Amino acid sequence: MRSITIRPLKESNWDAWWAMRLTALREHPDAFGSDHDETVEAGEASSRERFVTTAITGDNRIFGAFTDGGKLVGCCGVLRHPGAKTRHRMDIWGMYVATEFRRAGVGRRLLHAAIGHARRSDGVVQLHLTVASHNIRAKATYSDLGFTLYGHEPRSIRLPDRFVDEDLMVLSLDTETQK
Repeated sequence: MRSITIRPLKESNWDAWWAMRLTALREHPDAFGSDHDETVEAGEASSRERFVTTAITGDNRIFGAFTDGGKLVGCCGVLRHPGAKTRHRMDIWGMYVATEFRRAGVGRRLLHAAIGHARRSDGVVQLHLTVASHNIRAKATYSDLGFTLYGHEPRSIRLPDRFVDEDLMVLSLDTETQK
């Protein structure tokens, strides 16, 4: 296995992240609530602004998996809820690993980084995520890391040819032991 480094993304990683994000949305429309064509149509400038002002600032992070050569091969975001009544929650979002790096522990390492960050974020006691119900491998990884199923949303995503159900999972950071 090639050496992989996990670290938070910076503004200088925008181009690599944007290319990866568009690839993820195009290749796996059933795995993301965002749509590839709408994302492209909204424009790179507005996406970059959200990346800089929201996704990688404050308690929010996007963790990247980088090869020794500096190539971004995976990412996983963690986003804190902003409201006074929901600041105790963070969400995992945008989880993606390039095809050639799957089944090598890269996703698990990205999740460990996101979970560790959430644990260190003052007042955060829950980490949430949604996953396509048919994605058995991802759900097994999440379960292995302590996430538990708390809900099922039928027809959560509508694709041109079908609907995709999603499962809702949570990790209680204040009651679970670190895995």
